[in-house]
Amino acid sequence: MSVTQRIAGRWPRRWPVQPFREPAWANQEPAYRDCAPAVIEAAGKRASVRPSGNWFVLAASREVRAGRPFGVTVGGQELVAWRGRDGEVRVGPGACPHLGAPLADARLDGGALVCRWHGLRLDGARCGTWVPVPAHDDGVLVWARLDRLGGEPPTDRPVVPARPEGPVRIDAVATVTGTCEPRDVVANRLDPWHGAWFHPYSFTRLRVLETPDEDDRFLVEVTFRLAGRFGVPVLAEFTCPEPRTVVMRIVEGEGAGSVVETHATPLGDGPDGQPRTAVIEATIAASQRRGFAVAAKLSPAIRPLMRHTATRLWRDDLAYAERRYALRSR
Repeated sequence: MSVTQRIAGRWPRRWPVQPFREPAWANQEPAYRDCAPAVIEAAGKRASVRPSGNWFVLAASREVRAGRPFGVTVGGQELVAWRGRDGEVRVGPGACPHLGAPLADARLDGGALVCRWHGLRLDGARCGTWVPVPAHDDGVLVWARLDRLGGEPPTDRPVVPARPEGPVRIDAVATVTGTCEPRDVVANRLDPWHGAWFHPYSFTRLRVLETPDEDDRFLVEVTFRLAGRFGVPVLAEFTCPEPRTVVMRIVEGEGAGSVVETHATPLGDGPDGQPRTAVIEATIAASQRRGFAVAAKLSPAIRPLMRHTATRLWRDDLAYAERRYALRSR
């Protein structure tokens, strides 16, 4: 018996980190027999008709800071977001109504935008043809309601997924952009079978236990790899609360209740005429373990590591989404 096997035999089962054995990458059980394209397509179509109220994720709440405007383009529409004197988020067109100056370069004074070209002041109220849009800050993400782009009956608030309750949690938001459409991002997340094959550095021992039926969720057993042959086994579900959002929630195991929200925001066409989509992924982690409260106090140091992990995964997953779009667009 090897040293590793002896350690595994004595390892306490109650600990969240567990040793595991796995075959070589190419000797894993193939997933293509179970990964039916029709299942992914059907789940995506059901998600596409769920109401969104015309709300789109713009950025992480931390990106819209007091004292400076934040510029973004959604659906080809230039927008600017900023915080007023009361700290509330405001969103409006990104071009000054006077001569079209970029309001992302404006100065903030007393909670109002002051255009740097000619000094026009915009406090969030309508100014001629410049009309603000409804905005919402859920504490992790900033949303804007774009009725012309969404084309649905509007709602007062976006569909924000249920998140871990309580003050002790760590959240981080990563943003990456790809040449594809939001449905390609959603389709990627609705294919849990690819996890251990496409991301062997992060996932192992992955089994899809349930595919969508009445509750329209995927249930997955997976081990998050930490280092070597040690990882954290969990049970996770994937659901779509609205057309451009997929939520992965840990339902059993370490960090139960923690979520990863993947939001796909259409940016518009790039210089090559191809669509660009921003993947804005929010990870909200929580745990009942005593040590997590200590870790939460170190969240400013942990948050960049969480963003790095999400960005690394999405470098691969955007290749998946972009390939899917390229094949369809041909």
